[in-house]
This record gives sequence, structure tokens and C-alpha cells, in this order.
Amino acid sequence: MKNVTAVFDIGKTNKKFFLFDKRFKEVHKEYISFEEIEDENGHPTENLPALKKWLKQVFDRILEKKEFNVEAINFSTYGASFVHIDDNGNPLTPLYNYTKPLPKAIINSFFKKYGPKEAFLKATGCVDLSMLNSGLQLYWLKETQPEVFSKIKYSLHLPQYLSYVFTGIPLSEYTSIGCHTALWDFTKKDYHDWVYKEGIDKILPPIVSTETSINMNYNGNRIKIGVGIHDSSAALLPYVRSIKKKFVLVSTGTWSIVFNPFSGDQNLSESFNDDTLNYMRINGKPVKATRVFLGNEYKLQVEKLNKHFGVNDEYHRKVNFDYDTYLEIKKDFKYCFKWESVTDENMPDKTTFYYDKYEHAYHQLMTELVLLQIKCIKEALGTDKISRIYVDGGFSNNDIYVKLLSHNFNDKKLSTTDASLGSALGAAISISDKKLNSKFLKENYALKKHVPFIVNG
Repeated sequence: MKNVTAVFDIGKTNKKFFLFDKRFKEVHKEYISFEEIEDENGHPTENLPALKKWLKQVFDRILEKKEFNVEAINFSTYGASFVHIDDNGNPLTPLYNYTKPLPKAIINSFFKKYGPKEAFLKATGCVDLSMLNSGLQLYWLKETQPEVFSKIKYSLHLPQYLSYVFTGIPLSEYTSIGCHTALWDFTKKDYHDWVYKEGIDKILPPIVSTETSINMNYNGNRIKIGVGIHDSSAALLPYVRSIKKKFVLVSTGTWSIVFNPFSGDQNLSESFNDDTLNYMRINGKPVKATRVFLGNEYKLQVEKLNKHFGVNDEYHRKVNFDYDTYLEIKKDFKYCFKWESVTDENMPDKTTFYYDKYEHAYHQLMTELVLLQIKCIKEALGTDKISRIYVDGGFSNNDIYVKLLSHNFNDKKLSTTDASLGSALGAAISISDKKLNSKFLKENYALKKHVPFIVNG
């Protein structure tokens, strides 16, 4: 029987289950998605009972088949989500969706008590206050549903709740606490004063390292059960463990988030703006992060381009970097695109297409989007001397994006990776005693180095 580590990787849409061998190669995978249910206000939310049932069914079936010897299990999930349990370990409320609007009156009353706003956001590494800050969910519950709040024994972030389902032991860990929760004061390295003043600390379980695991007898099997990890921190972990020199990771998708795990103790006030926030590493150290809504803006603008030039929806995927086209754009460069979901001081009042060919217009679009990305990366770098940039996610396969980024950071080494298993692999690594070497990314992440092109003349 092959020894394996099991991981449940729970996204908002797809719920995945993986088995990894001792070299962290995937040997088994299955996934499912559930229809969302509604909370008491009719807002869509996670079907927690169905998720819990699926976790147990999948894991029990794997153990019964005895095809694999499961030595350990861990959990990676999206953040900003609390499960509030009573004395018997039963959830008291739906798993409130972080997209649920938070009443303005709640935000106003919070800042009246714990403001000023900017100082609070800087200390807690948040960009604004909403349900995306799980701590505010607790404040909202206390203010609006005091009878429910009074019954809470523990509030567990989703990764820790999944661990609790298997262990019955309530715990907290750094990566979930540190992901824009408004709970943690990065200057104090402790919960923020408001958490103690509101008595919230009494329902937050003891904090342990993310690398903690509990050795248990589960259905007659000796298994090491992890405490769970927030997915963004999990995705960062394989890089942190296998790369010895300083780097930033540009994780691209709907949001393009740049992680600087080497920002040390510099706090956000040094470069605070609406798109600078903090995460935490598994040891509690801050990770400075900057973000731009790049993938979302790309999608909106490509739809307009396709319509304007009358091409099919997939056409943009076939456009590769053309040196002469880029030179033409750079020669008399002017901004053409008015963004819909991003604000930028350079954008015009309306979009104007100066080119009669799709390829030209697409190069122009990518040039302007990469300028936004460059700004975001520079903010994450701050004053740190960092010579390596890693890019993963959707844009790592965009030829123009990669070449332009490499060209604009020609003093740094830029590499792309295929990290489709990122957060799941990170969850497996976080409870492993194995050391990762410098070849790990090449063997597991299809690491590819890029050489910047040179502009002649």
C-alpha cells in the first residue's frame, strides 16, 4: 500500500479531494460542487451540511478501500468564513457568505467605538470593513443577533472547522486569523484591542502553529490530522519552503495579488492605500500583499474588443507577442482604455480604438494592463531588495503579459509556474516534516524561466 497525505481543498465553487505520495505527486483526485443554499435573509451561502457529509463519506470510503495508507490529512479553504458552534459542536448559523452586505449602521457604530478608520485599517492590514473581514461578522452577530451570539461556544474559521469535524478539538491558527479579518493587530502581534473589549477573545479557540497536527485513532487508523490552512497562504508555502532567496509571488486570476513574504515588520502605514493588505505566514510573520482587479478587467475589456472587431470569444488566446507591434505602440504611446472595475489616474474618459487590427488593439490592452500590474508589484516590493518574481495563475500562460512583465523588470529573474495544485499542495506540505529543495518547483510546478527581450536602438 502506498503511503499518502490526504487534502480537502475547498473553494467557493469546487470542493476537491487529493491524495499525494511522499514526493508530493498527485495519485488520486475527486471533486464535487454543491448548489448554494440561502441564509435567513435569502443571501446565497455554502451548503455546510452537504459539505460536512461529503467530507466524511469520501474519507471513510478511501480508508475502507485500503488501496492507500493514509498517514495524514489536512484542509485548505477560502477565508473570511466563520462556523459558530454551540456546546455540542453544532453550527448555530449558516456559513455567512463574505459577499453578504454589512449594514452601514454596523460599520459606523464600529468606527465610532474603535476608529479612526485609517488607523484601524493600517493596524489590522485591511482595505475596508465588510463581511470579507470575518471579525466584523462576529461584531455584527453580537449587535444584531445577541441571543445567537450568547450561545456560541467557539467561532472557527472554515479550515479549522473542517479539522474539528475530524478531531473534535477547536483550534485557531495564524493564516486564517491574518487574512484581512480585522481581528489581528500587526503592530502588537496579538488580537486587536477591540477583540478583548467586546469579549470576542472568549469564543476564539487557542492559537497554534499552522504546522500543528494531532495524532489520532480515526476509525481504527492512526492518522495525523492537520489544523487547516487559508488557501492563499497555502499556495505561497511551496515557494517559501523551496526558494532560498527573496522573491515576490504574483498570483493571477480574477484578482491579481502580489505577495511579499519578506516584508518583515514594516507595517502598512509605509505604503497604505485601498489595495494594500496583510496576510500571515504559518509562523505568524506578516506577508505584505497588494492587489489589482486585473483578471476581471481583462475579461470585461476582451469582451468589448471581440465585439468591436467581430471575432469569436476564444480568438484572444491565440494572439502571441509581436515585437514590431509593441514598438509601434510604444513609439507614440497614449492610453486608450477606460477601465470599468479599476481606477487609474492615467485612463481616458472613454475607450478609443486607434488601431484597425485586433492584434494591435490587444497588444495595446495588454500593455496598459501590465502597467497596472507593474505598479502593483512595485508597491509590494517597497524598499526590499528582491531579485526574483514568480508568476502563477491564468496570466502565466499569456505570452504578451509574461514578455512585457519580464521586459519591464529586466533587472530581476522572472519565472512562471503552473500551480494548479497550489493550495492543496501547500496544505500537504504544511504538516509534512520533509524539506523541499530548489528542484521542487521544477519537478512539481513546471517552472519556466523567462529572458527579457531587448529593444533595439
